[in-house]
Amino acid sequence: SVSLIINPSRSQHFISDSLSLRCKNQRDSTEWAVRGYMNNGVLFGCSSISACYISSLFKSHTGVYWCQSESGESSNPVNITVHHGDVILDNPVHPVTEGNPLTLRCLYRNTKISDSGFDFYKDDSVLLKQNTGLMTISSVSKSDEGFYYCKHPKSGESPKSWISVRLS
Repeated sequence: SVSLIINPSRSQHFISDSLSLRCKNQRDSTEWAVRGYMNNGVLFGCSSISACYISSLFKSHTGVYWCQSESGESSNPVNITVHHGDVILDNPVHPVTEGNPLTLRCLYRNTKISDSGFDFYKDDSVLLKQNTGLMTISSVSKSDEGFYYCKHPKSGESPKSWISVRLS
């Protein structure tokens, strides 16, 4: 099966960051193209087959991306959020398998900020307060599914990202 590989491998990115997207096909020699549907209603595609490089992200790149074959087959979609603020959540792009660990990081654009004082939220409830910006769930279960984000008192908060748990 084919999957969309994103580098850096996270669903949230800062404006003007770079991003590469490529289709990884384990099965056959079918050619796959990267496609996307951006929030401004524009369909995204790139000229080279199976790989794209965006040198400077805009807010309008926020949307859903996937790989598509000439015959119309599609990979699982990936959500990408491009944020204009100073804080983003580093979270996995693809669903996490039940029983596996999940690590979330709070990233900030301005590295001068001390890496403490981050609060992690799930579905608007605080999970961790005054944290270093790193949160790990050692073994995820279906109940860990939800919308996650992090917040810094001085720098603001990240967008919310849906974390999906796949049954093993």
